[in-house]
Amino acid sequence: MIQKSDNPKRENKTNQQALLELLYRISREVATTLDLAVLLERVLSLAIKTIGAIRGSIIILDENGNPFESAIIVHDQMITHTNEQLRVTLEEGLAGWVVKKQKAVIIPNTSKDKRWLQRPDDEETGAKSALSVPITMRNDLVGVITLVHPEPNHLQKNHLNLIRAIADQAAVAVLNAQLYGESHRQARVMTALANSASAMASTLNLEVVLNNILKEIQTALEVESVALSLIDLEGGHLEYKAAIHESMDLHAKLVGKKILLGQGFAGWVAEHGKGEIVTHPSQDPRFLQTNKVYPEMSPHAIVAAPIFIPGRVLGVLEAINPHSGQFEPDALQVLSGIGSLAGSFIQNARLYEDLQETHSRYYDLFENSIDPIIITDLEGNILESNQRTLQTSRYTEDQLRKMVINDIHEVKWDAIGSTFLSLEEDTSSSYESKLITEDGTEIPIQVNVHQIQMADECRLQWILRDITERKNLDQLREDLTSMIFHDLRSPLSNVISSLDVIQASLPGTDDPEIQSLFDIANRSTVRIQRLTRSLLDINRLESGQPITDTENFHPEELIQYARQEMSTQAAAKKQEMTLSIQKKLPQVVADRNMIERVLINLVQNAIKYTPSNGKIEIGAEMIKDEIHLWVLDSGPGVDPDYIDRIFDKFTRIHPDERIKGLGLGLAFCRLAVEGHGGRIWVENLPGGGAKFTFTLPSGS
Repeated sequence: MIQKSDNPKRENKTNQQALLELLYRISREVATTLDLAVLLERVLSLAIKTIGAIRGSIIILDENGNPFESAIIVHDQMITHTNEQLRVTLEEGLAGWVVKKQKAVIIPNTSKDKRWLQRPDDEETGAKSALSVPITMRNDLVGVITLVHPEPNHLQKNHLNLIRAIADQAAVAVLNAQLYGESHRQARVMTALANSASAMASTLNLEVVLNNILKEIQTALEVESVALSLIDLEGGHLEYKAAIHESMDLHAKLVGKKILLGQGFAGWVAEHGKGEIVTHPSQDPRFLQTNKVYPEMSPHAIVAAPIFIPGRVLGVLEAINPHSGQFEPDALQVLSGIGSLAGSFIQNARLYEDLQETHSRYYDLFENSIDPIIITDLEGNILESNQRTLQTSRYTEDQLRKMVINDIHEVKWDAIGSTFLSLEEDTSSSYESKLITEDGTEIPIQVNVHQIQMADECRLQWILRDITERKNLDQLREDLTSMIFHDLRSPLSNVISSLDVIQASLPGTDDPEIQSLFDIANRSTVRIQRLTRSLLDINRLESGQPITDTENFHPEELIQYARQEMSTQAAAKKQEMTLSIQKKLPQVVADRNMIERVLINLVQNAIKYTPSNGKIEIGAEMIKDEIHLWVLDSGPGVDPDYIDRIFDKFTRIHPDERIKGLGLGLAFCRLAVEGHGGRIWVENLPGGGAKFTFTLPSGS
């Protein structure tokens, strides 16, 4: 303590010497530490001893003027305190006045000065004297130091100057400590982020990734518990996916629970996309909502930060109850940094799990398929084959890997292109061939080949479906067709001859009723004749025999004949049959009987599927070098699933309906038209109904 003397010169010299010693001691003390809390305690202790104070405080402020670090000593004892208590002091006490005015002040008598914030024990201990000095650095306010002496009117200007000198010395030390603390915090943040990134990158298992993230947060922030929640696919809820706690199984209690976006503290962070520290959760209405999620916990401080992926929030990280009682200033920065890193790792782990699940599903489908499946490269080298391939071909897997796809079946190059490279992505080719087994057996197969991507490589997938049963069934149908034709032809000829004889020899055939019966019998025999001829033509055309019995005739004659033949059936259903024929059409060269049957077949189908009182149109026109003939009905149209195969044998237009038919009529039409070098197709009309069209080369 600086002493007074009767000799002014000696007193001045003594005071200067004491000041120098004090500043030297302060310099030595502050030089031995860069820990701000320790530094403040040492500076404050020296200041208290120097002027004989009984208590004092140093409050360091951040750039926003809020308490950042502090030290309070009362009767040589460090006092624990909260930031809330410091805020009250800065708002109402002497230190607050100094901060606002930024100038030093002495209060000779604390009981008489309104700037002094009265303490509960002031009446008992009596009036005191106090001083307060701002701590500044380069004209910027850094903090404030306040000292209290037990005697009123004791503190004088020389004491004020002394504390100013201490404050100036302390300002430099505080700045150095702050810089050190900031660098230490940055290093801590970088270390936490580096450790988190390393832990997250160690695996692609989503559950392990989530737990690694939580462990790193718990270590970095030194907290009691950590939780992680993700926004569900519908985007309306946060679902807890992982949680850890020092002493309880929080994972089992919390995981699977959901909260609405915007509900609770975590829901608020997810909705707003920004983190926050809550120092008094029990007073925060957001936490009161979330408390229903983990009611067994008693949080006294929470920090939460969003987990980001580009363009959106993926989830939320929560750290609860720091061991020190309050979070470090960089806690939110650390958690936000980990959240930014975690987003990409979680997304990658999710994608990896989806890929693994997809691969597993594909492998199961591949191995358990009832059809042989082979994977080759674009040169046809066999890379993989499923169990059905091994069973059917009787080759071993090692044998197949040494073969090319051509070795086990004949590739139809006209179906897939000149090379395997002709198969474009997302396109398929199909053809029939024979699978050659290890012992030389040939199995008829339907081949479907498709280009696929496997591990970023283009591959070909070959599905070789065994069609032995279908081929046997086709052969049975062909045999049945041939038998029907040959077995019906002779009896039918006898029936027709007998009808002619009866009609010629029976008296009274002019009777309308008798004539009607003969007409029915004649029409029925004509229909049977058309059917048997169609069966014969189908076999002949399928075997590749050319059409030789051709003649020139006008399309209009063909249409008129078909109309006349089918008019009775149309009239029975009260259907209106109209013609639309382009004038001056050229003649066609064709097998007249065969083309008549084609057109009659189409008209007959139109009558079948057009409801009563419906309309049917038969027409012809010249387009380029072809004659287009069509039959248009007002029926239900053709099921889109059957349009591509409606002209195949034994295929019905509406297979679920109870309309009789063998499914051979349209197959005959296709073979007959194509045998003449024409085309045939069907299209559904926008207003309902179907239009069957076929073409014939013109005679010109």
